[in-house]
Amino acid sequence: MNNDIENLKKRLIYRSQYRGTKEMDKLVGSFVNTYINNFDSEKLNELEKFLTIDDDNLYKFYNNQLDNIEGANKELLRLFKTFVYKK
Repeated sequence: MNNDIENLKKRLIYRSQYRGTKEMDKLVGSFVNTYINNFDSEKLNELEKFLTIDDDNLYKFYNNQLDNIEGANKELLRLFKTFVYKK
């Protein structure tokens, strides 16, 4: 079981860092790396769904150009919105 969670974490980290646009690779990758070890299996499953949201919508949401993303976990969205990316 623990091995399954570690494999899921590795897969999520990879998916977060190779999204398609360099800016979102860095932003989402940094977000996931910051919080992934604090998440239980349920939250990791929500994170997996979160990572299916396209870059354009995530970027607009992060930059206050979009108020909500339909179907996304509200807690993860709040965490992402308040995340401060540091280079």
